[in-house]
Amino acid sequence: MPKSLVTKQKRKNKYSLKFLLVIFQVLIVLAVLAGLMSARVDDTSDQVSDSSLNSQLTTMTEYNFIRDIGPLAQKAYQKYKILPSLTLAQAILESDFGQSGLAAKYHNLFGVKAYGNVPTVSLDTQEFENGQWITIKGQFRVYDSWQDSVNGHSQLFVEGTTWNPKQYASVLAAKDYKTAAKAVQTSGYATDPDYSTKLISIIEKYKLNQYDKA
Repeated sequence: MPKSLVTKQKRKNKYSLKFLLVIFQVLIVLAVLAGLMSARVDDTSDQVSDSSLNSQLTTMTEYNFIRDIGPLAQKAYQKYKILPSLTLAQAILESDFGQSGLAAKYHNLFGVKAYGNVPTVSLDTQEFENGQWITIKGQFRVYDSWQDSVNGHSQLFVEGTTWNPKQYASVLAAKDYKTAAKAVQTSGYATDPDYSTKLISIIEKYKLNQYDKA
């Protein structure tokens, strides 16, 4: 074979080798990118799964609390005639579905303050005064069980306070949850200016008025 043809053949082989090397490098880069994309998808999937799990756990906690307190509220209604939906809504709002320290440790579901010779505990609490929220120390009633707490809540409405036995008469007279929720606020149960609105929102969100019909 002539020398010129040999030289051309070598150059051709050299270029082919370089071309194959470039192709090989490109394939490696594509494989690395594909791996990174897959890792990002898996990571996002894990985040979505965690978020979904947290949501399910929250829903389960809320459902279990309503399931446990609902029958207690209905039982109390038979004696005290406080609408179960109101009792449930206040328990949810005041105790964060039984998760607050006052509820979990001391079985006080309603933030009931303590007066007289009864078991008490001193805790920080938020009060709305002069157009702003402030933190103060409050003396709260300690109960032996959630049933005792529900009964204590109902008794408060029935017996009133030491300075006004008829303080919650409008709550006792209420025949529907909206009227009852508004009566609780106008009677001075809480200092939160949006208290009745929050109660009504909770009752409607969780359809708690079904406990009034049972």
